Amino acid sequence: MGHWWTRNIVEPGKLPLLLALASFVLTFVITRIVVRLIRAGKGPFGNVEAGGVHIHHVVPGVVLTVVGGFGAVGSDRHGLGSAVSAVVFGIGAGLVLDEFALILHLDDVYWSEEGRKSVEVVVVTAALVGLMLSGFVPFGVNDLSEDELQDRGSVVLSIGVNFFLALLALSKGKARMAIFGVIVPLVALVGAIRLARPTSPWARRCYRRRPRARARARLRAYHHDLRWAGPRRRFQDLIGGKPDPEPARPPPGRP
Repeated sequence: MGHWWTRNIVEPGKLPLLLALASFVLTFVITRIVVRLIRAGKGPFGNVEAGGVHIHHVVPGVVLTVVGGFGAVGSDRHGLGSAVSAVVFGIGAGLVLDEFALILHLDDVYWSEEGRKSVEVVVVTAALVGLMLSGFVPFGVNDLSEDELQDRGSVVLSIGVNFFLALLALSKGKARMAIFGVIVPLVALVGAIRLARPTSPWARRCYRRRPRARARARLRAYHHDLRWAGPRRRFQDLIGGKPDPEPARPPPGRP
């Protein structure tokens, strides 16, 4: 175990990345536990206010992210400073991305349906960092041999093809596949080959005069959403808590 740790984590300089990922995930989990206790009115925790202003935890998160980021840039990957900076950065990033939906909407949507975006962003971020920690490198450069890495043309071609496939998957409305495809080229290839989502830019442009392709895209999207929407919502509720029910709207024509 010690030999594996030294060869795969310490020697390649991946210890700061591992510490950042661990502190990021742990901070998110602890933060969600605390805010759920506050929401339920349990425990010794409460909202932080200053002069009547509610201080969201994204504020200290931004400070810690800046401090940890600059500390990591100015430190050696194998030194104590880089390890400490990585932990500080991971804590700050966990606090910031836990309120990603608030930053996106510029509104306190933490316990609303829009707040689910924060959970999804955190899960995707943790998965991407985990892939990089496992040895994957963005744009498929990890697939090249040592001789190919010496050839700039091969590197540029690999990056260009992978970027094109990820961009194609994104244009087809497959954002998650495009993001993961930057790290794992095969994912981007699958997203680029499959039918586009019916509301995607690709479908609006390329399926406009192809009614069969448009109908197939709608049918596939319907079955996909029907199959995965429920499990995805339950997973998000398990991690981040169930959103508040939306207030009932009065019937049209009534105040």
